Amino acid sequence: MGGSDVANHPPGAPVVHGFPHLDTVRSAVTALYRRLSADGVHAYATSLAPADAAFPDQDDLHLGTQRVARALVQHFRLPDARVIVAFRTMEHAASVELAAGPEYFIELNDRFRTHRRDIGAALAHEIAHVLLHRLGLEFPGTRANEILTDTVTAYLGAGWLLLDAFREDATSRQKLGYLTPEEFGYVLAARAFAFGEDPSPWFTSPQAYTAYTEGRQRALRDLRRPPLTAAGWAGRRRYAKDRRYAREHPGAAPDPSVPYAFETGDRGLRVSFPCPTCHQRVRVPVRGRFSARCGLCRTRLECDT
Repeated sequence: MGGSDVANHPPGAPVVHGFPHLDTVRSAVTALYRRLSADGVHAYATSLAPADAAFPDQDDLHLGTQRVARALVQHFRLPDARVIVAFRTMEHAASVELAAGPEYFIELNDRFRTHRRDIGAALAHEIAHVLLHRLGLEFPGTRANEILTDTVTAYLGAGWLLLDAFREDATSRQKLGYLTPEEFGYVLAARAFAFGEDPSPWFTSPQAYTAYTEGRQRALRDLRRPPLTAAGWAGRRRYAKDRRYAREHPGAAPDPSVPYAFETGDRGLRVSFPCPTCHQRVRVPVRGRFSARCGLCRTRLECDT
């Protein structure tokens, strides 16, 4: 029997911001598409509705928690997984014991007895662990695996709850999960671009909304990198310079400071670059403007190579 925990930010400790885990986050999105396929990921195109995670104060604690857990089980398409939830004093926000089933046991930190609005966030992370356990999808190492779980929770439509649990003021701060607030925003924005769904109206935390907008700006940069036609002038100019150098120096090592790489082969010059949706590398010929399609997530890519 294995277990997994959701991070509980220590009271008074500063919240880490920025994008320190972005490489792992992108690898997690790629792994998710490889495991589920494009059709499998698109089965989660509709996020968990705010009403399904709402927890009025007048609701019975245990019945309300079970109701939210069932909604998340159904959202993650785990109809045969029965979740039993208990509360106890613990270091982490929550933990789940992963056995063969059919029952999964989740423990929540006692503080959620009086912080009911965040019960859905804690449960979302733990039930995503159940899904990944069923799929046999994991990363080596605890931290990388928890980043995978946060990323999958967000990309499959329940992670907006984790970002909305981020609150910070002059006297207190709270954050759940292993991703930074901006990284949660990045994943949620990438999901929004892929499925045409805007999560921003659901945020009740002003800090969550700010983090989402910052993450969205970072995700937009993925859509505007050469050789995509949406790339800006500076990127296009740098790309043209690198392309000329690749033609004049066949076999030269790629520049790690740019996301694309040129290759010379029997069929002439080709360029590879990460798909802005699933981040798997796409390889196309250098031949001007044309449309390509990612073989993994099937995103249509307008290129100017």
